[in-house]
Amino acid sequence: MSSRKSSRSRQSGSSRISDDQISDLVTKLQHLIPELRRRRSDKMSASKVLQETCNYIRNLHREVDDLSDRLSGFLASTDDNSAEAAIIRSLLDY
Repeated sequence: MSSRKSSRSRQSGSSRISDDQISDLVTKLQHLIPELRRRRSDKMSASKVLQETCNYIRNLHREVDDLSDRLSGFLASTDDNSAEAAIIRSLLDY
């Protein structure tokens, strides 16, 4: 038994997550991330899946920031009382 595995088995408590549960969660993540879903390989290390997941989340944050900036710019160029301005304000209030 590896030292990592044996150290896990020595730790007690119901809050511990099993290796099978970790594997299941990594597989679910792999199916959620578009870049990982497109790959044909079923075997991918958990660290690679987590790394790709972090990259995906960072990209989503950048996209949200970019869209927010674009909406703010558009809002600044519209009439404050227009229907478009009201829609944009509602989108920016999250």
